[in-house]
Amino acid sequence: MRQAWYTDKYFSNIAQMLGLMTARQIQYTPGGGYTRLGNQPLRKPILPGDLEVEMQWFTRRAGKTVVVGVDKALTMLKQCCGYFDGDDFVQTSDRLEVWAVEDGAMVTGDGNAAHIQPVIRVRGRYRDFAILETPTLGVLTRSSRVATSVYETLIAAHGKQVLFFPARFDLHEVQAADGYAYNIAVQRFNLDYASEVGSFISTDAQGDWWGGSGSGTIAHAAIACFMGDTAAAMLAFAELLPVAIPRIALVDFNNDCIGDSLSTLKAMFLRYMDLMQSGHEEEAARYILHGVRADTSSTLRDVSIPPLGSAELDLGVNPRLVFQLRQSLDAAWQAWNLPVEWQERARQYCHKVHIVVSGGFNPEKIRRFESLGVPVDTYGVGSSLFDNHGPTVTDFTADVVRVKVDGEWVDMAKTGRLPCENPQLERVW
Repeated sequence: MRQAWYTDKYFSNIAQMLGLMTARQIQYTPGGGYTRLGNQPLRKPILPGDLEVEMQWFTRRAGKTVVVGVDKALTMLKQCCGYFDGDDFVQTSDRLEVWAVEDGAMVTGDGNAAHIQPVIRVRGRYRDFAILETPTLGVLTRSSRVATSVYETLIAAHGKQVLFFPARFDLHEVQAADGYAYNIAVQRFNLDYASEVGSFISTDAQGDWWGGSGSGTIAHAAIACFMGDTAAAMLAFAELLPVAIPRIALVDFNNDCIGDSLSTLKAMFLRYMDLMQSGHEEEAARYILHGVRADTSSTLRDVSIPPLGSAELDLGVNPRLVFQLRQSLDAAWQAWNLPVEWQERARQYCHKVHIVVSGGFNPEKIRRFESLGVPVDTYGVGSSLFDNHGPTVTDFTADVVRVKVDGEWVDMAKTGRLPCENPQLERVW
């Protein structure tokens, strides 16, 4: 990073130019051309290579943005601010004045660059940190986009659990930053809505920056290994995997969510009941079915859903499917011909099975489900958390807005930009 490997070339070019101007003591004296200084006389010539500037980092996203990536950006500034003297890097971060918000801060805007709330402000010699504009903006943009999308998804879900499933839709190198952004968004939601939603990620890498670990259930490929027998696959999973892993059956492999849910539910309960009756309570805990997950493709209509009205509304994971699935799970025990003493326990066992849905869910689809009162317990959300068009664009920008001339800070923002304030900014030492 110190060698500008991650930097847009025009920033490294200008840093090189300014460094050479300092080395050769090249001065700039306003001449006949237009300058923002007007006719103000200077006490001494300007040395552009040593010019101190004030730069602010901000997003133009309209509405609210959950800001994440600040800690990483500050670390870049601390470790990589400076210049090379031959092969030696001279670190100059101690000469900077830095203000920043905390990860998880909320900023608001109207899309106008003159009305923004800065998330980082730096004063110092520009050439020392010019090459860091690209990577600092990158981490702020990516992390804040993911965090804001997660936050809005949680609002749409009315605080129901949102599983973080986007790892397969991007390069593996971004998983740690994305998982951290997700966790910060969950914390921010809990703070704002007095909630206690947990963070559930799908890979260990996503928890790398905050001590989380990946969790998951069973894959379609595992069911294929059992010739499409979902119940058999879940029994094997329950027998062999640690009991701490929730038993959530994936039930759309055969495009029969209700049929496979009921067969799996019965097989798991009967094994649970047999072990409890034989006094093996610890082993029986392995066969508590925590949930079923419907992940039906948007091009398919589940066999349990007869055509009704718009064919498009019948496809994929839809409200009718989930309503019928809930009713079927709750009533399943009645067909099991159980001893009287086990009937109430079976009823409770079935009623406690959660419904997890995934496949094409975004805030709009979740809001539709919630408005209809669809009995979903958990939403699995993936690629929509990376959405970056229209109202979801969270691109960050950094501008020099002031320069230091004769010991005074002079406004020097490009037209359309202004030095702006944010009461959440705190001095970083």
